[in-house]
Amino acid sequence: MTLSLSDAEALFGRMLDGEMEDGEIAATLIELADRGETAAEVAGVVRAMRARMQRIAAPAGAIDVCGTGGDGQHSLNVSTAVALVVAACGVPVAKHGNRAASSKAGGADTLEALGLNLARASELAEQTLPDLGIAFLFAQAHHPALARVGPIRKALGRRTIFNLCGPLANPAGVTRQLVGVAHPSLIALYRDAMQLLDTEAALIVSGAEGLDELSIAGTSYMASIGLSGIGTEISPDNAGLAPHPLDALRGGDAAYNAAALRQLLLGQPGAYRDAVLLNSAAALLVAGEVEDWLEGVEEAAEAIDKGLAKGLLDCWIDTVQ
Repeated sequence: MTLSLSDAEALFGRMLDGEMEDGEIAATLIELADRGETAAEVAGVVRAMRARMQRIAAPAGAIDVCGTGGDGQHSLNVSTAVALVVAACGVPVAKHGNRAASSKAGGADTLEALGLNLARASELAEQTLPDLGIAFLFAQAHHPALARVGPIRKALGRRTIFNLCGPLANPAGVTRQLVGVAHPSLIALYRDAMQLLDTEAALIVSGAEGLDELSIAGTSYMASIGLSGIGTEISPDNAGLAPHPLDALRGGDAAYNAAALRQLLLGQPGAYRDAVLLNSAAALLVAGEVEDWLEGVEEAAEAIDKGLAKGLLDCWIDTVQ
């Protein structure tokens, strides 16, 4: 039996409020995962999470660029770099993120290795978002209600519905998003769930290899909300970029990924730069900043090559010390 949106919101509200026993929570999560969650159930959980999260105010037009994770590719931090590049293009980015769960270094780990004080960045998010055009919203600081289910999720050791919901519960309440999902089969589910929420514009993307971002190696699949003429597939050449093998994006620990991101912001060419340009173009389309992929790549490249993205990162680090 599937749950309606309102029933899912009520059930998971009880779960997050500590009104369910551990065994009942575990059984519910397993049952949903085994049969496959519905869009209404995902949207209901997101509504329950949003009702209990620590919100911040955001300027008009703010977006998020975030993936579900779990793709197993252990690649460099593309969405983190995209956040910096897109913010340097003048689009406010409320970057929702966390430490690594299945990879060696999540966005939070890499930003910390770059010198960003994560706790202060989260505390000052409501200030830096309008002032600098970027904020990092540390998931564990903004979603205290999830502490109730954390140990149970860890003990289960498997994907649950909560893995799907994080990107949709941004504490800044953004209504424009670039969301990467770990497999193309999840795109329709995500699109339908986002349509049940207050989404203004979105691109839901997945690389054909099972990548939670647009792939620089080949074809990616997409669904859009509130955008016209986007299509359902894209390859690097459609954006004027050369393809690269996924191995060229292989990441490492936080220090390794941070060093690579620094080199990217200094203008180093290669697979990482082109992956970031492709995904930045997608985010700029979602923001309504550009009209096509080629314009998006050009604007993103300019933000890097003029030192705007690097300058933004350095200023952000200094501001939140």
